[in-house]
Amino acid sequence: MKIDSHQHFWQPARGDYDWMPKDNPVLSRAYRPSDLAPSLERHGINGTVVVQAAATVYETEYMLGLADATPSIKGVVGWIDFEDPTHLAQLTRLSQHPKFLGVRPMIQDIPDVDWMLREDVQWAYRAIIDLDLTFDALGFPQHLINFAKLMSRYPEMRVVYDHCMKPQIRDQRTGKDALSEWSDGMSRLAEETTGCCKFSGLVTEADEGWTIEDLRPFAEHVLRAFGASRVMWGSDWPVCRLQAEYGDWHDAAQMLTDDLSEDERADIFGGTAARFYRLA
Repeated sequence: MKIDSHQHFWQPARGDYDWMPKDNPVLSRAYRPSDLAPSLERHGINGTVVVQAAATVYETEYMLGLADATPSIKGVVGWIDFEDPTHLAQLTRLSQHPKFLGVRPMIQDIPDVDWMLREDVQWAYRAIIDLDLTFDALGFPQHLINFAKLMSRYPEMRVVYDHCMKPQIRDQRTGKDALSEWSDGMSRLAEETTGCCKFSGLVTEADEGWTIEDLRPFAEHVLRAFGASRVMWGSDWPVCRLQAEYGDWHDAAQMLTDDLSEDERADIFGGTAARFYRLA
């Protein structure tokens, strides 16, 4: 089964996508299952995981409604308010839905880099474990150390690191060293935690005019550090459309993994996601 482990659907008219620039022609429009269906068919994708894009439970319920009506949606990663312990009831309720997989707090947008370690949010990680749900870790390279600390507290939590933790490939392209510190942090996550890594988001961090060779050292490090059995490909559609269409990134990812075995590629493009998220 070929799986896209990370994509979004949204309707800006719902009014809770606070991060979305209202004048961006790529992002500030509705994206529905019918918009993605041709790309899934063209590239032989059997199913997707839809991931939250708004910090509201209402958006999670919206996505679960789409999942109920869309066979290609194999699961939903939603959101709860980690700062509100009463949201344990929300998480427990959502966990009863057969396509609800886990949660993703929008840590990359929180100014306090230590937010994930605050005492008042720890109940949420314990609840994720107790309910046997997943945790999508969304952050930047500056969050790498704290994610390692977090997972040392909760080694049993099922975690996947989104978008290769967003290495700043655009900086590397201008001559700055964006590889060394990031690669050290990623190696630590790979060695000291049982987490998986989403092979996604690289083209967005590379910015305009990216090439396969710009992405290659970052992709090779992730594949080497985590191994194919802990790496899952995701499109990050429609965010990827800021720099590449669905097929452009899909084909680039195929090229970046073309020296791997057939079994390894099967893991990256479906097997790892199916195991991690326990997809039917």
